[in-house]
Amino acid sequence: MADSETYGKLKTAAFWHLFAGIIMIILGLYILFNPIASLLGLALYVGIAFVVIGAGYLLASFSFQSGWYLFVGLLDFFVGIILISNIGVTASTLPIIFALWCLAVGVIQLSTSLNLRRIGFPWGWTLSTGILGIVFAFLILIFPILGAVTITTIMGLYVSLYGIIAVAEYVYSQKR
Repeated sequence: MADSETYGKLKTAAFWHLFAGIIMIILGLYILFNPIASLLGLALYVGIAFVVIGAGYLLASFSFQSGWYLFVGLLDFFVGIILISNIGVTASTLPIIFALWCLAVGVIQLSTSLNLRRIGFPWGWTLSTGILGIVFAFLILIFPILGAVTITTIMGLYVSLYGIIAVAEYVYSQKR
């Protein structure tokens, strides 16, 4: 059994875990019921991520004396600035970017499934997810609003489930 000081710290941590879980549930519901605002927020985060990643590559280029890191760093940094400067455009293109990502992953899964089949490994699930990814990508490209709804729905569900699990962990820890 833990000593009283450790037990007190665990109780405090458990409370903050519960608090974070409740906030995540509320945030998840907000995302689900406010998809446009959520998509704009996600667009801002993507722009910030590009700036930060670009800065990281720039720093790495000086450490490793790499022209490629310098090029990628500058490219990422400037793309991030452009994305942040045009949040509406960024938000409207996220579904297309998401669709192209799904298409690329689907093609890779399709190719991988054929290689798995050739060497005698189970390949059906990989083939199925590859085909679904490709179909999903084309659906988003044909109906971009579907991509926007999908992105925010997945994000909202994930954040809500994260919060629900955090609350459940708190409840479970109180029964011990």
